[in-house]
Amino acid sequence: MTVEFTRRTVLPASPERCFDLSLDVDFHLQSMAESDEQIVGGVAAGAMKLGDDVTWRARHFGIWWTMKTQITSFERPTSFIDEQLRGPFKRFHHLHVFNDLGDGTTEMLDEIEFQAPLGPLGLIAEKALLGRYLPHLIDVRNSELLAHLER
Repeated sequence: MTVEFTRRTVLPASPERCFDLSLDVDFHLQSMAESDEQIVGGVAAGAMKLGDDVTWRARHFGIWWTMKTQITSFERPTSFIDEQLRGPFKRFHHLHVFNDLGDGTTEMLDEIEFQAPLGPLGLIAEKALLGRYLPHLIDVRNSELLAHLER
């Protein structure tokens, strides 16, 4: 079963600024400090672009996880997609959309689809944990992005 959710965040910056910051692995590390996220492969600093991959290591639920993602679509400054190449999910697809609201702000949409592995056990994990935890994780990251842009 695929789980889908969308998050909407209005940011006080241009789509170009929001797009670029969202692809910056240094900022990503800062924004995900709560989970002790680290880069263990691929792009190690700066902005990612089409075809780039990065391998993240982070602690969630008290367990260390490793996930390799790749930028599979890149339309600056309106959208990009990152997808899991290897990691804990059967499938993970994250579309980032940046809409210019015309008043110096940008609507950022995160559209996420994922499937947990392990068949029936994965369905239990999706419903009991991941369906709530992943939206929370995106909310934390987006709060950090908003705070950064407001400074």
